[in-house]
Amino acid sequence: MTDTIRILVVDDHALVRGALCARLAREPRFVVAGTAGSADEAIDAALACAPDVVLMDIDMPGLVCFDGARRIMSLLPDTRVIFLSGFVHDHYIEQVLSIDAGGYITKCEAPAAVIDAISAVAAGGTWYSDDVRARIVDGGLRLRGEGTRSLTSTLTPREVEILRYIALGHAKKEIAPIMGISVRTVDRHACNLMAKLGIHDRVELARYAIREGIAVA
Repeated sequence: MTDTIRILVVDDHALVRGALCARLAREPRFVVAGTAGSADEAIDAALACAPDVVLMDIDMPGLVCFDGARRIMSLLPDTRVIFLSGFVHDHYIEQVLSIDAGGYITKCEAPAAVIDAISAVAAGGTWYSDDVRARIVDGGLRLRGEGTRSLTSTLTPREVEILRYIALGHAKKEIAPIMGISVRTVDRHACNLMAKLGIHDRVELARYAIREGIAVA
C-alpha cells in the first residue's frame, strides 16, 4: 500500500456524507475516492474506485451493510472496512467481528479518532471505539478472529429468557412459575446476568435488554 490512503465514504445521509468527505479531504495522506448512499451502491462504487478503506454507516436502508461489506471484501481482498454508527449493539459487534472488519467507530467520536482509525486500519490494524471495546469479551487474542465475543453471546439461552422477562417488567416471583423453576433459581440467573454484563441492578438489566432488542414479547 502506498502512503496515500484511498477512502470510500458510505452513508445514506447526504449531510453526514458531505461532512465526512470534507474533513477527510483535509488530510494530506487521504483521498476520498468515492461516495455511496447505500450498501448496494457501495459495491459498485468500490469496484469502480478500488479503495484502501471503506467507511460504512451501519444503519442504512436497503441491502444490509454487513452483507455489502462481505461482498466488497470478497471482490477486493485488499480493501478494509470500518463501520460507523450512532449506536453500540452487541449484535452489531458480532457481525463486525464475524466478517473480520477493520473496526467499529461510534458517531460520538471526535473527527481525530476517525482519522486515527482509518490510518490504523489502512496499515493492517484494527480500531474500535472505547464503548465498543468495553462490550467485547476478548479471550486473550487480538480484537478480531476466533476467541472474540460480545457480551450478549456469553449468555446462556436460559439467561436470555430470564433477561427478557425482567425487561418486560415481571418480578422474580412471576418469572418462576412462567418458566417452571424456583424463585431461588431465577435469582441465581439474575445474579449471573449482572456478573457477566457488569450490571448492578434490575433497572439496568432491563435497559440493556431493551437496547439490545432482547425485550420482545
